[in-house]
Amino acid sequence: MGLKLYSYWRSTTSLRVRAVLNLKGFDYEIVPVNLLTGAQSGPAFSAINPSQSVPVLVLEDGTALTQSLAIIDYLDVLRPNPPLLHSDPLHRAQERAAAYAIAMDIHPVNNLKVLNYLRGPMDQPESEVIRYVHQWMHHGLEAFQRKIRPGTAFTFGERIGLADICLVSQLVNARRWAFDLTPFDRLCDIDARAVSNPSIAAAMPENLPDAA
Repeated sequence: MGLKLYSYWRSTTSLRVRAVLNLKGFDYEIVPVNLLTGAQSGPAFSAINPSQSVPVLVLEDGTALTQSLAIIDYLDVLRPNPPLLHSDPLHRAQERAAAYAIAMDIHPVNNLKVLNYLRGPMDQPESEVIRYVHQWMHHGLEAFQRKIRPGTAFTFGERIGLADICLVSQLVNARRWAFDLTPFDRLCDIDARAVSNPSIAAAMPENLPDAA
């Protein structure tokens, strides 16, 4: 049994893992999990991931890895080239801090579970949900833009790294929510450069077999 990635086409955390699998040349099978129909809450998927979320990477021995950054770290150690982080400890910490500004500050407050709770139990109209999403995107992307290195092709140098992968995934969400990216020209330039890489392009939502 080869690698299996349980993924949803619009899941930006799944996008991160797909991008890394592609960049590092892993062979893997995508197993679609439809979050809109609640497939993640069913007994079959819950047995694989009790947290009922994607992505999940199932290894050849059947071990299931969860959480996108943990999966990415595993893949980066398993196959170090091309590296996702600088070899210098200080630079690595700075790159991680920028990536985490997206993965841990923006994404968790904008994910489907939170938004559905705002719509449901909190009884918020869609206009307020959108305002909430935009607020935290703007706050997080401003911080991210200040954390990255100036004058480089990508966020921290001349090759795609962890922070770039997190940025690409976040801008997918930003555009989906019609968020104004005008103040973030450099981030958009980096994103366009990254998406021109065939490995990243193949990981994008519209290129997935389960894309609606």
